[in-house]
Amino acid sequence: MLLSTTDEDVLAAAEALGEELAAMESEATDFEFETVLMQCNEAISEETGIQYGDACGAGGSC
Repeated sequence: MLLSTTDEDVLAAAEALGEELAAMESEATDFEFETVLMQCNEAISEETGIQYGDACGAGGSC
């Protein structure tokens, strides 16, 4: 069974994640924040099948 997600749902989830990461960044040590950021990138890559680092490299920056 395939599940469908709308563009609006994806954008809302990305915005919520960005807000949570911004809040965490101000409260966490650099190491803690980098660890969580790497875990998020890995989870996103697993779900989408797109390697975040490769996608960033293609455009020059992220």
